[in-house]
Amino acid sequence: MESTFSYQYHFVLITEEVGNDYWHLIENGAQEEAELQNVYLEYVGPTRSNNEEKIEILDRMISAHVDGIIVPGIPGDQFNKLVKKAVDIGIPIITIDGDSPTSERDVYVGTDNYLAGVLAGQTLVAETKGEQYVGVVVGTFDAPNQKLRLEGFKDAIEKETRIHLVEVVESNITEIGAIDATYSLMKKYPQMNAFFGATALDGVGIVQGIEEMMPKNAPYIIAFDTLPQTLDLIEQGKIHATIAQNPTEMGRQAVSSLIRVLNKEKVNRLHYTDMSVVHKGDIKNGEIIPVEENHEVDKR
Repeated sequence: MESTFSYQYHFVLITEEVGNDYWHLIENGAQEEAELQNVYLEYVGPTRSNNEEKIEILDRMISAHVDGIIVPGIPGDQFNKLVKKAVDIGIPIITIDGDSPTSERDVYVGTDNYLAGVLAGQTLVAETKGEQYVGVVVGTFDAPNQKLRLEGFKDAIEKETRIHLVEVVESNITEIGAIDATYSLMKKYPQMNAFFGATALDGVGIVQGIEEMMPKNAPYIIAFDTLPQTLDLIEQGKIHATIAQNPTEMGRQAVSSLIRVLNKEKVNRLHYTDMSVVHKGDIKNGEIIPVEENHEVDKR
């Protein structure tokens, strides 16, 4: 006899790109909460980050009349029109990781990306000395979360006359893209001695790009997210710090928020998840550990 399962809701999580380790953490959290809440969760997205493809998937899922959709915010009128279409027929929309505040989405769940950028800039200021020529690697120029992180970073370093933002380049959310971008920056600006990588794969790519150039003095690097490769490079002393988000909690809270919206409960339209700065002293054997003592500041 075949077993049949009855679910209360059918939700869809549209990922930035399938196969991305960071987005798998979001999926894991969403799936854990979905199982607890008797929700069938579908995980779909482009193989490479592509806004047009995400828009097509969103349109298709609205037409399929799923019960709720979780999607990274996408800039532009087309996304806003689709969100309105969904909300008008009773399908709540949660934006995750990156917001689209001009849309009629019900809730944003994720990091306060502007403050994350500020935190990255403040960390660089505190942990360096002397003239710093900074290269910034972002995933894509048009991503809402990247714009906010960059804005926050710029504001944090603006009054520090010794810190110079030299150029911002994009990695297209790939490790090889970050490698190529870093190599080009180092070749173009030999004086560059600091980097900020604004997406999960950028820090790892920056390290590899620097190693290809083999500079006499290793630049200061602040990365984003806590993928295993990033934590390993921090333990090795090749990355100095990273901004830690909580993607698993984002996934959980996105599913929880959809259920609350469907149940007509009051929900805050902005649901910010925790973030912190992780240094070498916070990591043991590739895992983040709670550390009470102050860190020694590596003044460069």
